[in-house]
Amino acid sequence: MTSLSQLVGVAAVALSIVVSGASTWAQPATGAGQQVTIMPPASAQQPRGIVVPPRSAPPSVAPSNPAPAAATDTHPATARPADGIGPLQELSPWSMFQSADILVKAVMLGLVFASLVTWTLFLAKTFLLTRARKGTSAALARIANIRSLGEAQLALGSTVNVLSELLAAAVQEIQLSDASAEDAGVKERAASRFSEIVRMEARAVRSGMAIIATIGATAPFVGLFGTVWGIMNSFIGISKAQTTNLAVVAPGIAEALLATAIGLATAIPAVIIYNHFSRATKSYLDLVGRGSGAVGRLLSRDLDRFRGRIVSRAAE
Repeated sequence: MTSLSQLVGVAAVALSIVVSGASTWAQPATGAGQQVTIMPPASAQQPRGIVVPPRSAPPSVAPSNPAPAAATDTHPATARPADGIGPLQELSPWSMFQSADILVKAVMLGLVFASLVTWTLFLAKTFLLTRARKGTSAALARIANIRSLGEAQLALGSTVNVLSELLAAAVQEIQLSDASAEDAGVKERAASRFSEIVRMEARAVRSGMAIIATIGATAPFVGLFGTVWGIMNSFIGISKAQTTNLAVVAPGIAEALLATAIGLATAIPAVIIYNHFSRATKSYLDLVGRGSGAVGRLLSRDLDRFRGRIVSRAAE
């Protein structure tokens, strides 16, 4: 009887499980991943000797695409300077010069001095060349219709210029030569004197041009030396401060570039002034050459008249 009652109980439990499963499948799904637990009816008595193991919860599955973590703001709205570094200093030319290294200051002062020398020579040589050109042109106009060296000296009077020196050299050569000397020899010696005077005049008008040429050729490289030195000091400051903040980088580089700017501001006018004086000097020396030719023609006329007198006296 005991086994029969056990069989009846097992059959009742099985029947209740089937009925509960059918009702569960008939209901709509409650949601993806929701666990459904089938419980036997309360009236059903669990048969003795049968142990139903407890159901373990299904392992949770991690989502394939996890939500990204909140991004950390690595670029704050207001960048703060590093410790010990204040706001950017004023980058005016004077402040950059004051904060520059002693060597960079020396380079800048040297370039400024070279620029002053260039402009001083420009003003002085412009005045001298202008006065010499006007004096020589006026003297040539005075002796244009003169027939002898003596008349030319009287026409020029006490005027002191290259043309008066040429006239004095021609007269002196005639006085030093013998009366029986050939005209060709006198003219040759006078031409030698003329050439020496013209060379001296060329050296005089070209004085200072070598300085201007040197400044124009070397000033950019001197400024570049100051630039290299300033940038090197700037990099040393960056390495010591261990930061690339603009307050550390900008001043040193700006000082270095200021040296280059001063070098260019010195060299460019020097080159232009040198080219200007080269043309002006050539024009003036051409004028001096014309004066030398005019005095040579006066000398030739005097020699011809002198030989003519000698011939007429010999004929008498």
